[in-house]
Amino acid sequence: MSEIEENSDIKLIVQPVSLSELKQIAERRFGDLVKGVVDIEQKIMAIGGELHADEEAYLLAQGSHQQNLWGINLYPDKTFPELVEFDSMINIRPSQNNRSRSVEDENIRKVIFEIVGSLIKS
Repeated sequence: MSEIEENSDIKLIVQPVSLSELKQIAERRFGDLVKGVVDIEQKIMAIGGELHADEEAYLLAQGSHQQNLWGINLYPDKTFPELVEFDSMINIRPSQNNRSRSVEDENIRKVIFEIVGSLIKS
């Protein structure tokens, strides 16, 4: 599998990508941010879509399980960990005790930080 597998604007990140590449993706879509969905079980993420729901659907089609998918925003001009923002409609899931757009479980947040840290290199 290559570093990035492309499907329209959505990119599957399975190997580390650079901050400069992330900046290019941000500039093409929103200017300063890249939307992403992290699969905390497979330790991969999809980025570059217009909506977190698009990336979520892409990962589900790749075999991910919905309970493992969490939406984030990435700000490539910021340093780690500030470049990660937990804010997505797909995160609202009362069945998993997550009642906000954020990721309320500190353990899940920690796993997301670890995955993002391993997949984005400066």
